[in-house]
Amino acid sequence: MRLVAGGDAMLSPSVTRTLIAQFGDPHTAGRRSDAGSAIGRLTEREREVAMEVAKGHSNAEIAGRLFMSEATVKSHVSRLFAKLDATNRVQVAITVHDAGLA
Repeated sequence: MRLVAGGDAMLSPSVTRTLIAQFGDPHTAGRRSDAGSAIGRLTEREREVAMEVAKGHSNAEIAGRLFMSEATVKSHVSRLFAKLDATNRVQVAITVHDAGLA
């Protein structure tokens, strides 16, 4: 609730998985290739954050899991949006899934 009250968008892990299943087609070679190229532009730490986002974790959860501050996680998520041409966390999750990382 605090995240949503603070302006962050939040989806449960089950909703994230459902969206990926409906909109992500991992059998499409072009999508997999594009996603792999996009993920390849990320730093190792950004890739770690992206994988946690794909698991449906909040910024606070990611911070705890990866031993960084929430502000640092927010910075990484913002860079993920820019580098992956995404406008939300679900699009990041779909890219990670299409790249075969989740």
